[in-house]
Amino acid sequence: KASVRLSAIMEIPVIYVYTHDSISLGEDGPTHQPIEQLAQLRAMPGLVLLRPADANEVVESYKVIMQLKHEPAALILTRQAVPTFDRTKYGSAAGVAKGAYVLADAAGGKPQVILIGTGSEVSLCVDAYEKLKAEGIQTRVVSMPSWDLFERQDKAYKDSVLPPTVSARVAVEEASVFGWERYVGMNGRIIGMRTFGASAPAKDLQKKFGFTTDAVITAAREALSGSR
Repeated sequence: KASVRLSAIMEIPVIYVYTHDSISLGEDGPTHQPIEQLAQLRAMPGLVLLRPADANEVVESYKVIMQLKHEPAALILTRQAVPTFDRTKYGSAAGVAKGAYVLADAAGGKPQVILIGTGSEVSLCVDAYEKLKAEGIQTRVVSMPSWDLFERQDKAYKDSVLPPTVSARVAVEEASVFGWERYVGMNGRIIGMRTFGASAPAKDLQKKFGFTTDAVITAAREALSGSR
């Protein structure tokens, strides 16, 4: 962390590649689960953090990183098997350059609820989206690999991704919930970590801590009922 901080202070465009990014590598116990690390890195001035959701987002992340002249970048990768999204069905990964983008949308671009995810948790949001869509609930999925890049966008773009009129929002990330309230607001829900993890297989941990499609759907319904 000291070297990362110095590179940010000195404006040196170093690339830091992190792996083992969540509680899902949990069989080595909570000492190996970086619960608070994303929040710490996001809090560091001058550092651009990207947590891509699939192979296409990794490619787009590197395109962004290679253009940085005065900022180090932290690329947060997972060891988990994650799906590569069909970009003919879902939004273009080029949206990574803006920090967040609409990956899957409601009919007419008018969602009732917005699901926001990063990294490996984006696939949970997509699975929940498909089920909510089948129930007739107008849902949007936002992939948000980089808070830093998203905050650089103008208000019009940010509002197009996260419309102020849609207060029913759910953020999903296998890390500390710290900071997510800025994107989900008062009526939103955050599926994240409020404790250290445990030592168990990934699927057991995901079920225990609520990182399942059903948990995302439940949170979406709660957010919807709370927004009325």
